Amino acid sequence: MSRLWTVLTHVHSLAGPVLMLLYPLYASVVAIESPSKVDDEQWLAYWILYSFLTLMEMVLQPILQWVPIWYDVKLVLAAWLVLPWFRGAAFIYERFVREQIKKYGERDQNPSGKSRSKFVDFLVPKKVS
Repeated sequence: MSRLWTVLTHVHSLAGPVLMLLYPLYASVVAIESPSKVDDEQWLAYWILYSFLTLMEMVLQPILQWVPIWYDVKLVLAAWLVLPWFRGAAFIYERFVREQIKKYGERDQNPSGKSRSKFVDFLVPKKVS
């Protein structure tokens, strides 16, 4: 029984990096090389959400260390975000993130006449002539 438990522990510890990093990295490269934009949206949304999850996990680490099933919950959430049957990352982006960007990323007319978001102007430095 102890050998089985040891094997399961090692499989469980490998499942996180494989599910959260290796597979998404591979799928992102495939998405970049494909002509379809649908898979690009899924993987860009995944990386946005994964970054946010990692940041929140770093901030909340003192609290999360007291939650014994946090790693399992994170693994299930990552599986839902990653697996193509669910397309969870695209769903979360469409349902919640895009609404916030539309809400807080009001459009401005810049001097060149092109409409840009204030949020984009904040992130992208203006060209110096």
